[in-house]
Amino acid sequence: MKQCYAVAETGVISYESDALEGMILNEDIILEIVRPGTGDSVAEGDVGEVVVTTFNPDYPMIRLATGDLSAVMAGASPCGRTNTRIKGWMGRADQTTKVKGMFVRPEQIAEIARRHPDLVRLRLVVSRDAEQDAMTLNVESANADDAFANAIAESLQSVTKLKGAVKLVAPGSLPNDGKVIADERPVG
Repeated sequence: MKQCYAVAETGVISYESDALEGMILNEDIILEIVRPGTGDSVAEGDVGEVVVTTFNPDYPMIRLATGDLSAVMAGASPCGRTNTRIKGWMGRADQTTKVKGMFVRPEQIAEIARRHPDLVRLRLVVSRDAEQDAMTLNVESANADDAFANAIAESLQSVTKLKGAVKLVAPGSLPNDGKVIADERPVG
């Protein structure tokens, strides 16, 4: 049994072949993978939000953000099809979460990244500490200076209106799963 990935607005976006190595993009679709909350394209292999364009004369869609996560796979399918392949559905891109009664959105994390161009990848981790919500912004950066971390913490508070810790980590150490905000608070 083979699968396809489709949305109501555009129909089939991609489909599996007999090779069962990723999903081949429908020839009538233009696909982009973007960082959630930004619309900025990510590198091949990086996980991000699926954005599709179709020029169906009856119902055209230009840059429809599906809200789904996926990644472009390198190379052609072993089945012989040469169109772009994606990994398939990998979760949802909407990661908005409520922290201390305030909504924190991926666009806000993207704004922090814009203010500090030396940052590579960011992930806000929301947890519980002493029965209160806590935020830690993990940022990939070659700069491990405390003053730099403090400047990022000031941006975090300025953008979200909430205080949070900043943890500088080595480039390439955060997971490539498309998450910008990870809510790790216990359920229930």
